[in-house]
Amino acid sequence: MRKRIFITATNTDIGKTYTTKLLLREFASRGLRVGVIKPIETGVVDDFAPDGSELLECVKELNSQFKNLSVKDIVPITYELPAAPFISSNNTKLDLDVLDAAVEKLEKICDVLLIEGAGGLLVPIDEDMMMIDLIKYFKAQTLLVTHCSLGCINDTLLSKRLLENENIKHVVAFNCRDNDDSFSSVSEPYFLKTGFEVMKVDRNIDTICDVLYNL
Repeated sequence: MRKRIFITATNTDIGKTYTTKLLLREFASRGLRVGVIKPIETGVVDDFAPDGSELLECVKELNSQFKNLSVKDIVPITYELPAAPFISSNNTKLDLDVLDAAVEKLEKICDVLLIEGAGGLLVPIDEDMMMIDLIKYFKAQTLLVTHCSLGCINDTLLSKRLLENENIKHVVAFNCRDNDDSFSSVSEPYFLKTGFEVMKVDRNIDTICDVLYNL
């Protein structure tokens, strides 16, 4: 089995796809054959998957063996309504065989497979599974991407505690955006005071990759 790394976040629109592309480029710079899959994407209209298209364009630049693949290979399950898969699929049971086949195909041409989730850890997929259950199913190490705006302490600690309770090996990375100037004064002091390692997506992607690869 290839190295599997699952990218999740404290919520939607936190920067999972942006972070995943940085990880792809960093791992590729180390001579590793990189691969990526987003098992489920919602908000897909006329077969256009925004996140999947971005990921495919990026990975094609880094691994020539992906050049003949389509977005369907990267995003095997799609729904039109931009909502939790439970809602978008009208509570259709997740077909794990479809995901297994997609992962098996991609792992033949990569050394590291990045798996990008949808939304946060407790996004419902069907009556039996939430996004965190996919992490456990794939037996993947996990990168939790969190934000740097007000409220990130609560959001980060809640998601981190859930990962810890499920005994999932993980790393936390902060995706600070241009309008997050207040982070250093209103949130970061707490993390630093309590010994929480503050790794930022833009500044520390090399260290983040090191830790993830060696978990």
